[in-house]
Amino acid sequence: MPRIPQTNFRELVDRYSVILFDAYGVLAGSNSVAPEAPEAIRLLHSLNKPFFVLTNDASALPETRAASYNSMGLPIDETRIITSGSLLSGYFPENDLVGSRCVVLGPADSVRYVESAGGRVVEYGDDFDALIIGDQAGFPFLEAADAILSALFRKIDAGKPVSLVLPNPDLIYPEGDGFGFASGSVALIFESALELRYPDRPDLRFTRLGKPHPAIFREAFRRSGTMDMVMIGDQIETDIKGANDFGIASALISTGISGYDVSQLPQSEKPDYLIESLSI
Repeated sequence: MPRIPQTNFRELVDRYSVILFDAYGVLAGSNSVAPEAPEAIRLLHSLNKPFFVLTNDASALPETRAASYNSMGLPIDETRIITSGSLLSGYFPENDLVGSRCVVLGPADSVRYVESAGGRVVEYGDDFDALIIGDQAGFPFLEAADAILSALFRKIDAGKPVSLVLPNPDLIYPEGDGFGFASGSVALIFESALELRYPDRPDLRFTRLGKPHPAIFREAFRRSGTMDMVMIGDQIETDIKGANDFGIASALISTGISGYDVSQLPQSEKPDYLIESLSI
């Protein structure tokens, strides 16, 4: 079995027309940036090399995230950030959700994503047509989850339709020296409860928009106009598999979550390259 080649960031920059980055675990965490990230981004600017940050984060608007990056010395503007939350603007009209009553779990920017997509945001105790999990924080978890679950059961028992949308399917994320549960884990709680009560309703599942699903990669292709891209990520299940499935190159970085035995991975999840860091 051929070995996965070890390379470095500069070689990827020279080899591909467009560089795609995951955010958490590759460029930055919640309150800090990777040591090599600022220099790597400055190199891309100096070469006029196109790049985009593809993040499953749906808790912050691109302008919010860009402001945070720049405050930490990472020179990335909002036009280079593609979030899973921004995919709602296409998903809503495609699925007749414009004008629908939406309960949103997440902070203020998660709500703004839904409003920008055309949803009518209501309180979690109100009747609703769609549930959107934007983030695992920014709301009273047990109080909101209990109220929403009860409302879901009432709607389903009454034969009323409901849309379940999950921009960010990540289960965990790196946080400081440890890890935290992400919004995908919140969705699994709801799905487990729905499966327990409605075992014959496999349709009662969230539609997942972010990596590894193709919508976020399609947006990168739309903006760049080329498939000659490489995705640098630390998660096999989202970054690497998503890039492989979409048909672009993938590079697994050893920072962030990582920690995989790549020799044991199925072919669809094997990265094209391994890199230690963004060091140039």
